[in-house]
Amino acid sequence: MGNYAHLFSTFQLGSLRLPNRSVLSPMTRTSAEPSGLANGRMARYYARFAKGGFGLIITEGLYPDAISSRSYENQPGLANEAQADSWRPIVHAVQGAGGKIVAQLMHAGALVQHDGFTPIAPSAVKPAGTMLEDHGGSGEFAIPRAMTRVEIRNVIESFAQAAFRAKKVGFDGVEVHAANGYLLDQFITDYTNLRTDEYGGSTEGRVRIVVEVLKAIRAVVGPDFMVGVRISQGKVNDFHHKWAGRERDARIIFEHLTAAAPDYIHTTEYKAFAPAFADDGPTLAKLAKQYSGLPVIANGKLGQPDKAEFLLENDHADLVAIGTSALVNPDWVNKVRAGSALHVFDHHFLQPIATLKEEEVGV
Repeated sequence: MGNYAHLFSTFQLGSLRLPNRSVLSPMTRTSAEPSGLANGRMARYYARFAKGGFGLIITEGLYPDAISSRSYENQPGLANEAQADSWRPIVHAVQGAGGKIVAQLMHAGALVQHDGFTPIAPSAVKPAGTMLEDHGGSGEFAIPRAMTRVEIRNVIESFAQAAFRAKKVGFDGVEVHAANGYLLDQFITDYTNLRTDEYGGSTEGRVRIVVEVLKAIRAVVGPDFMVGVRISQGKVNDFHHKWAGRERDARIIFEHLTAAAPDYIHTTEYKAFAPAFADDGPTLAKLAKQYSGLPVIANGKLGQPDKAEFLLENDHADLVAIGTSALVNPDWVNKVRAGSALHVFDHHFLQPIATLKEEEVGV
């Protein structure tokens, strides 16, 4: 066992005192009821991670409105009071096991994998790649409809109201999903945002909606409720995308997000420890810390504790988010602390429902 002094040190994240630096990464699970209600299986799923030592748990993406934001079948929502109330047992289960839980708020935008409505997006640009078969999709994405200014305002308000519902039912915070190719990231991305109004054009214009979402949420939840934001370059449908402006874009994006006063920035890359742009340049997490001055959570292939400790020790990030390794090691934190062997992730574990395959991983 390594020392891992940083990994097991405490940390003050916003209003939350965390017992260690390990965070459960948000992962799409699509195991809710067709109505978007959370269920008992999800409560057992999330509680296992708290029991396994994770001090902070970020949920899968929850859709904030019932009109256009749902991406997947059986995706849970926070679009109404009933959906919010269905999360109370999960929140209580996690907190009862000693953990903190944050609701990730996610609008699909153009990345819709089910029938029922025409997707909306910054511009009428067909998404790259194909739908995710693991989550019920098949074939190419539909061409979305470009959003009006009224629709942009409605989406911003839907995020704020979903955050307010999350606070009312006891969540410890919310995370705005502005990464991985979903709606807010579609605004940030140059080739999916062809707008010529204040929400397009320059990098400053393209990140504007994220800033406005964060400000709208803060206005309704108050100063003491934790609010974070997740940012990436790559997407679920365009894995290798990089910002065209490279570090200049990073500076603009992170500085503008800081103006909205989130409590943290959560960066996700395929490999969190790899340079963001050049062979020997800084990581995206390091750039986020440099240009925001905020606490940073780093995510991406950090299931090996040595890699996680390296990022923390060298001030690339303040916390590390563990994803697929946690699926086969829901007690990842406890195992690393004890020096126990970790199960190696295999793709067959990544099923779209909230299960941990207990009989297979031996936990």
